Amino acid sequence: MLLGLHHLAILCSDYQRAKAFYVDLLGLRIIAEHYRAERDSYKLDLALADGSQIELFSFPHPPPRPSYPEACGLRHLAFAVTDLDAVIARLAEQGIRCEAIRLDAVNQRRFTFFSDPDGLPLELYEVGSGPSQVNDDRPSGC
Repeated sequence: MLLGLHHLAILCSDYQRAKAFYVDLLGLRIIAEHYRAERDSYKLDLALADGSQIELFSFPHPPPRPSYPEACGLRHLAFAVTDLDAVIARLAEQGIRCEAIRLDAVNQRRFTFFSDPDGLPLELYEVGSGPSQVNDDRPSGC
């Protein structure tokens, strides 16, 4: 039986730029960082506040991610936030542009999209302030 999301993996084209984006800009906590010389590759384990993790990988010369039009596979990664406007403002201060705020038609929650340095679509989804609200306000399908 599936218990929840443990981690997801992201392959980046520029390790230092992606590390700065996810750690310095988005504020994810570093759990572990490894350089694998035999692969000329980094693996960075990052923690989110809810206990889930992101594995950030680098490999030499990865192919670009097909995004527009959308390709099969992972559509986007969504982060729960309690104050959407504040997060959008913080991103804007760093030169990160978010799309217009949308409203989930089913539960009236606000959300928006922006991209990581490699164009991976990221979503900010506004939830209630309590810890249980992170997963209780599932979007209707963005």
